[in-house]
Parts: sequence; C-alpha cells; structure tokens
Amino acid sequence: PVTKAGSKPQPILVFFHGGSWRDGDRESYAFAGRAFAARGFVTVIADYRKSPEHRFPGFVEDAADAIAWTHINGARYQGDTNRLFVIGHSAGAHISMLAALDPKYLARTGLDSAVIKGVIGLAGPYDFLPFTGDAAKEALGHWPRLQETQPISYARGDAPPLLLLTGDNDDTVKPRNSTALAAALQDVEGKAEVKIYPGVDHYGIIMAVSRPFRKKASVIDDVTAFTIRQ
Repeated sequence: PVTKAGSKPQPILVFFHGGSWRDGDRESYAFAGRAFAARGFVTVIADYRKSPEHRFPGFVEDAADAIAWTHINGARYQGDTNRLFVIGHSAGAHISMLAALDPKYLARTGLDSAVIKGVIGLAGPYDFLPFTGDAAKEALGHWPRLQETQPISYARGDAPPLLLLTGDNDDTVKPRNSTALAAALQDVEGKAEVKIYPGVDHYGIIMAVSRPFRKKASVIDDVTAFTIRQ
C-alpha cells in the first residue's frame, strides 16, 4: 500500500478514494500514489469496507485504523510520522474528515488527531442533510443521529488544518460543502482554506491528479504547497 518516495524521511500522505461509499478500490488509484510520490511524499493508498454490506461508521473506523497503521509503521518506509497528512476525494474526503474531526475514531486506536498535520478534501460532502441520493441513504441513512454522519458537526478550533478543494462545476457534491465547513472551522478559530477551480466538475478534480489531465486544475501543486506551510 505504500509508495517509497526517497532516501531520507519524507512527509506522508494517506489517500482515501471516492465512490459513493460503495464503489472503488485502492488498486485503481496507483496513479495518485505515483503522482504524490513524485512530489516527495510517502503515499499510502488506503481502502475501507463498502456499503451496503458495511455501513456507517464502519468505513470511518477503517480510515482511522489506516491512519493509525501509517503513524506506527510510516518510518519503515522512510516516512516522517511527524508530518502525516490525510487526503480524500468525494466519499473518501467525507471519511477522511470524520476520522480527523471526530475525536472518537482515532481515540479507539489509542491516538489523538494531533498526529495528523493536515487534511485535504477534494470535492467532499461535509454538510449534506437531508440526504437526497440513494448512495448516502444506503450508507448513512440508517444511523439514528444523522448529525453524527456530518463532518461539519465536529468543527473545532483545535482540529488539524484543512485544505478544501472543489470545482465550481460540481453538480454531484456542491461547492457549498467546502465553504460551509471552512466557515464553521473559522468561526471557532480553526484553520481552513478553500480553493474553487473554475470549470472543474466532481470527477475532473481527481482526474487532475493524473498526468494526462493536470492542466484541468492545480491540485498537486496546491496540496504540496499546503503541506509545506504546515
């Protein structure tokens, strides 16, 4: 699951793919591993259990376990565990944000969210009640306290810094998810940045990580610059 990035300790990036909580696998995202490794990251492409067989909060627990595993084992792969970042696209961004913002997920692994230096969300749903899509209803709608499925519910001043990237042409997950979460963090003196790419849709933002499509959006540059600032 880990792509080596160099001979000295490098920052670590743990990546969670999208797919409506039900589709996708880490093997399909080797391009993301290669892209970020080329920028000097030790890149972990993580996976998680999928709906409908496994519903909330199982996949968030899996994300926390992957982050904990990386924190424990990252140095074996030339990673700097003091510079561990988490990134996700779409449902993977939702899962990443919950694992980082709701303290109970990492607490069950014996860790604190302070082990995460920053979280990057690509076109993530963070504030999307009431559920309108079948995928969200299937994966999350059974939970008796729906606010607990929403990353925005856990905005806190001591959260890891956030970089929220989205496209203004995204009709699948509206950009207001990113702006609302950033505003909620900033209201409690947390750190959150938003960048909205013109003309980019829900899938274009992750395609921009792949070499043939990098002119679509400066995702790799923006992620790299964010990690350097932290």
